Amino acid sequence: MTGTLIASGCAHDPGKSARTADIGVVKIDKDMSLRTMVVHNAEAKGTVLLLHGFPETVYAWKEIAIALGDDYEVHAFDWPGYGLSSRPAADRFSYAPADYAQVLKQYIDKARIDRSKLTIYATDIGALPALLLALEQPDIARTIIVGDFAPFDRPGYMYESLQNLKGGPSAEPTRAYMNTHRDEILANTFYRGLPDDVRYEISPEYRDDMARGWSQGAMTPVDAFSLYYSHFTRDQQYFESNLARLKTPVKVIWGEKDLYIDQAMAVEFSEDAKVELTVLPGIGHYPHLQDRDRTVEEIRASFR
Repeated sequence: MTGTLIASGCAHDPGKSARTADIGVVKIDKDMSLRTMVVHNAEAKGTVLLLHGFPETVYAWKEIAIALGDDYEVHAFDWPGYGLSSRPAADRFSYAPADYAQVLKQYIDKARIDRSKLTIYATDIGALPALLLALEQPDIARTIIVGDFAPFDRPGYMYESLQNLKGGPSAEPTRAYMNTHRDEILANTFYRGLPDDVRYEISPEYRDDMARGWSQGAMTPVDAFSLYYSHFTRDQQYFESNLARLKTPVKVIWGEKDLYIDQAMAVEFSEDAKVELTVLPGIGHYPHLQDRDRTVEEIRASFR
C-alpha cells in the first residue's frame, strides 16, 4: 500500500502550509517488508523515528509526524506482525525484542538516516529493541526517548495478562483469549486505568487501520505480541545485565496512570540507568495519543 496522507497545520504552527505523510514500503530482506510513514522536509534540522506499541500501527503517529514535519524529517514503520508489514513464519523470524532491534537497525540503514541527527521515540514494545540496539551501537541515535515499557524482568510491575504471556501454562490460553476479543481490545485498550472524563479521541481512520491490519495473513498482532513475550524474559535479563554498556543519551517519559506497567518500573530503570525521568500527571499508557502536543514538545526539546 502506498499513498499520501494530508493534514493542515496544527496548533504548533497554524500558519504553516499543509504537510503530507507519505505511506510506502521498505524491503528489509527477502522475507520482510515494512510499511512506512514518512514526512519529508528538504531543510530538516534532524530526523525523528517513531516506534509504536501494541496493538498499534503507523497511524498512531500521523498527527505527531505532520506537526514535527515543520522542522524535521519524520519516519515511522509498522513492526513485523502489525499493520501492513510482513508477518514471516516464526521459524524464520522469532519476533523477539532482540530481533526487532535488528529490524530497527536495518530500517535506519535502508532509509539512510543520519544517526548523528536522529531522535528515536519508542513506546511499549518498541522501547526495549531500541535500547538493545543502543547497547551494541551507541551511535545509533543522538537521543532515545522511551516510555511505558518493561526494560527489566519484573512481572509484579506488569498487568496480569502481560504477566501471563511471559510463559508457562497461562501463555497459550491468554493468547487465544486475546485473539477472540479483538473488538474489545481495539475499543478499550487505550483507556484502561483512566477515568471516563479524560477519554481521548482515536480517529476512525486509525481504528480502521488497526482492524484491517489484524487479519493480514495467518498471524495476528496478538500472535506477534505473544511471540515477543515468549522471548521477553531472556532479552530483559540480557539488557539489565549489560546496562552499564548503555552510552546513548536516553530520556524516560511515563504516564502517571499507566495501568499496564507500574510507574515503579520507570523509577527503577531511570535510577539504575542514571537517566532523566518525566512522569506525566493524569496520563495513561499511551502519552503519544492522550497528549500529542506534549509528545511533540518532548521530541523538539531533544534537539535543543
